[in-house]
Amino acid sequence: MRRSFAVLAGSLLVGALAMPASAADGDQGFTFKDPRITESSGLAASRLHPGIYWTHNDSSDGPYIYAVDSRTGKTVARITLRGIGAPRDDEAISIGPHNEIYLGDIGDNLGGKWPYVWIYRLPEPKELKDQTVTATQYVVKYADGPRDAESLLVHPKTGRVYIIDKKEDGGHLYEGPAHLSTSGTNIFRPIAAVDLWATDAAFSPDGRQLAVRGYLGGIYYDWNGGRIKREGQLDVPLQGQGEGVTYSVDGTKLLYSSEGADSEVVAKQVPDLPTSASPSAQAGSPLSGGGIGGGGLKVGAAVVAVGLAALFGMRLLRRRG
Repeated sequence: MRRSFAVLAGSLLVGALAMPASAADGDQGFTFKDPRITESSGLAASRLHPGIYWTHNDSSDGPYIYAVDSRTGKTVARITLRGIGAPRDDEAISIGPHNEIYLGDIGDNLGGKWPYVWIYRLPEPKELKDQTVTATQYVVKYADGPRDAESLLVHPKTGRVYIIDKKEDGGHLYEGPAHLSTSGTNIFRPIAAVDLWATDAAFSPDGRQLAVRGYLGGIYYDWNGGRIKREGQLDVPLQGQGEGVTYSVDGTKLLYSSEGADSEVVAKQVPDLPTSASPSAQAGSPLSGGGIGGGGLKVGAAVVAVGLAALFGMRLLRRRG
């Protein structure tokens, strides 16, 4: 009888520890291992492939985006965009509804001299392997003239595309048409001031919060239907040239990336996370498969197993006594 209890407890413990890791386990931060990724200028968490983050280089690279496994930091796929012109200065990446990837060729190192910029849209591949994917190209102009920008974001519910221009004394949030068109120019109009020298921005998974980062800080806003309300400061890590930010898929973390070879992606807890507003609000339930911080089911099962092992151990000691 003693052996059966011990075997049962041991099996429970080993089984719990051997359970597949939650997708959020990779959301603790990682380091890019691919020597081709030297100027990561944008970051986006995949919903189709949990634990995968999409990134890209800026003007030094070709029409490529990279799928990186956050558990290892290794690239699992490089996607070549087909059907577009030569990218000029890719600066941002975002994922909209229906698992479509948007790449913003919106940088302007000449300080606002390009008469137009481009956005590329492509379906996120269902299989992660090196491949070529046809993309749709959109021409973009600003209602108030050319400008430099590094922040492109797609609302996760409406699919509407937004850009934040990059100005040292603060820029503006620009709203695109309800639906981008390939037949003409898409005019983006300023709808709100942004009090930051913005290098990237991201929507929370539920679309209710907007995070904007700069080189030395960040701000988060209540989206409020586009009438943004400033809520507070972000805990942006000190990085060499911080140009990427994204929410984790469960909405509990913000991940920050930087240019540079072997650069680190740093994870920070989302500030003032509203329990009812986050997709992870129910993550601690037994049916959710996760908890805040990731791996809740795995950890919970391990705790139960350890508790059972301790309980059976106490019974054995009492019997021996």
